[in-house]
This record gives sequence, C-alpha cells and structure tokens, in this order.
Amino acid sequence: MMLGERGNSDGKKTIIMGAAGRDFHNFNVFFRGNPNFKVVCFTAAQIPFITGRRYPPELSGNLYPEGLPIYGEEKLSKLIDEFNVDLVVFSYSDVSNQYVMERAAKVLASGASFMLLGPKETMLKSKKPVVSICAVRTGSGKSPTTRKIGKMLKAKGFRVVVIRHPMPYGDLAKQAVQRFESVEDLDKHKCTIEEREDYEHLIKAGLTVYAGVDYEKILRKAEEEADIIIWDGGNNDFPFIKPDLHIVVADPHRAGHEKLYYPGSVNFLMADVIIVNKVDTAKRGKVETVLSNAKKLNPKAKIILSKCPMVTDKPELINGKRVVVVEDGPTVTHGEMPVGAGYYAAKKYGATEIVDPRPYAVGTIKKAYENFTHLGPVLPALGYSDKQIKELEETLNKAKCDTVITGTPIDISLVLKINKPIAHITYGIKEIGKLKLENIIEEFLKKRGKNL
Repeated sequence: MMLGERGNSDGKKTIIMGAAGRDFHNFNVFFRGNPNFKVVCFTAAQIPFITGRRYPPELSGNLYPEGLPIYGEEKLSKLIDEFNVDLVVFSYSDVSNQYVMERAAKVLASGASFMLLGPKETMLKSKKPVVSICAVRTGSGKSPTTRKIGKMLKAKGFRVVVIRHPMPYGDLAKQAVQRFESVEDLDKHKCTIEEREDYEHLIKAGLTVYAGVDYEKILRKAEEEADIIIWDGGNNDFPFIKPDLHIVVADPHRAGHEKLYYPGSVNFLMADVIIVNKVDTAKRGKVETVLSNAKKLNPKAKIILSKCPMVTDKPELINGKRVVVVEDGPTVTHGEMPVGAGYYAAKKYGATEIVDPRPYAVGTIKKAYENFTHLGPVLPALGYSDKQIKELEETLNKAKCDTVITGTPIDISLVLKINKPIAHITYGIKEIGKLKLENIIEEFLKKRGKNL
C-alpha cells in the first residue's frame, strides 16, 4: 500500500513542520494535489523572519485556493489541538536525531501521528544526468566541491547547470523559479546574505544556478539548457532530484555526526562517494573515526581524502594585525561549528589577536550569541533581512580592530559598508591519495556514454 491511500473523504488533517525549504518541496510533490490529506498550515523554525507569511495561492494548487498560513513552530501543540490534526510531517534538516525524536514525542503526546517523507516519495526524475553533491553537516565543504566539479565538467565541453537547495526567504510567488547567471541577478532577486553565500561563488565560476520554490518547474527549465545537472544540496538535506552519482562530504571536525544527525546520516548511507574533507586542520583521530564509520556503515562507497586549502587576497592585512573574523552564517549557527575557515586563516597568516565580536554586537546579532552558545570568537554573517544586514554592518563598524577577515564565500563589501580594510578568504578542496574527483567524474561519464 502506498503512503496516503488511507484517507477519509475530507483527507487527513496535516501540519508540515519546516524551515522554508524542504517543507515547501514536500508539499509540492506529495501533498499539493493529494485528496487523501488536508494540509492546514506550515510551521517554521531554524531561520529567522520566515513566519507570518502565507504559502501563496499561485503555488498551492486547486485544493488550497487561499494558500496556507505559516506559523512559528513554538505554536505546534496548540495548532494540533486547534485544527484537530491527524498527522505532522517533519520537513527540515541539519538537526540531531535526538532533536527529531523530541519533536516526534511532542507530536505524539498531542495525539497526532508523526511522519518523515523519504526519497522515493520526494525525488524528482530528470531527463538529464544528475550529479548530486550533499553533506553530512552544513559547512562540511560541499560548496567548493560543487564548484570544482562544475568547472571540471565545463572544461570537458558540457553545458552544466547547478540546481541549488532552496532558500526562499522573501516573496514566495516571485521566487517560484529563480535563475542566476550574473552577480547583478543577485540584486534583481533581492537575495539575502545567506543566498549570496551559496550562489555568488558558483556564478563567478561561470556556472548558471537555478533555485526557488517549485522544483518541478525549476528542473524542467534547467533541463532546457543543460547537458548535465549538478544538485547542490544545502543544510545536509538529501537531494530533491534523483541522482545518478551521489557525492557526500563529511567533516571530521564534527566526527560522529555522520551517524547522529538528520538527514546527513541518510546521505552518508546513500553515498556513492564519501569525501572526508579538512584532513589538514582536523585531528587525526577524528579523521579515523569518520573513515571507520564510512567503511562500517557504507562499505560500497568510494572514499576520497581531501584538504581544504585557504588563501587570502591580502595577507599583509592579517599578519601582525588585530582582526575580527566573519564566518559563513549557517556553518557556525545551526551547523554548530564554533569557528570556520576565517578563523583558521587568521591563525595561518599570523594575526596577533582575534578580537571577540560579542562586546560590539547589536540587535539580532547580539541575540544570535545568546541562541548559539557554542560560538567561538567569530561573527556569523547573518543577513536574513535588511534590518539584520544593518545590524551586522553596525557590529563590524563598532569593533575595535585593524582588519575584518571574511571567511564567507561572498564579497561582503557588495552588501556592507565597512569602515575597516577587508581581507577575503577563499577556500577550495584538494584531494590527497590516489583517488581523485577527476577519476570519479571520468568513470561517471564513461558509464553514461551515449546518453550524454
């Protein structure tokens, strides 16, 4: 029996728990036209400023002519009672298994059933070959892997399009299908700092990027101009599109998380190739832990070891200087890394002091330090709204330091007016050992043969 075949005539009353990404995709591909379910609302967590909106009528289909409200997750128990809900579907990522089961317990205690939707029900099928690049946790090194493989395929003469995991934090109807080919497109679509962090580096590498809300439409548009599609997964989620080659990046700085986090552990078990990244900065024992788990849990996967080399454009602004380090936001917030690439680069290039930004933090930036107590002496590049971008700018301008180091993938000077010199950090992926990404891609292309 397929999921959803047992509904009453009115459909099972359903709430979708999300964070403006997987939740919308699950609704679109499974619930939107399904009369066995009656979705009453979404809840939102993890990302600020995404509640109080509606999933718009333009995207919600004939069964939901008025769209659907989006409430804060803190109201979940009340909503289950108010709407007499039968089913709650958990639909977001980069959380611990413990976190998921705590939410499940809350739902069950309220009388409803709890569900996770899997790949079979949610993966779209493409007419073109698909390489997916996902991760065990946010900030593992997926972005430089995507960039490297995209450039590698382009150099072989293929038309490559990257489809990025969603981050629709604005007007959902307008963001249904987004295409990015130039940096100017980021302004056109009014991208947040978080969106820029994941799109800008790919655009500058000469890759066209699609993202948005309705991934069936996004996929069909991308297929019109691609020989090969790269799925660039975010937030350690598993792919929205069925991959022909599934590459997963693991981070030994968070050794063991490949077993303990949802749905990164799903990626780890599904992977055709596991990249154990950052072996140059992680402790050897932690690298061995990830390798042991890979061999034990997914013995069929090929394993690549890689370094994460960091380079700055202005080493003279770091050496002997007092610096404030700005890191990729999601990596050091819900990704739970205390520091990121910027911090390691500050050490590498001889900063005399890494200034703690906390005393200078204002507004929601100050609140972030209260919410994410694991944070080290770094500043997360939070910019989910115009107000938050201004607060980030104010925090940096108040900080008493010589230089701002940016470990985020974007050129932060395009969105912030900083009163101090900026040293940008770029980071990549460099395989060590005999097995290289080039070998993996060559084998993939050979298998696809005339189908390319």
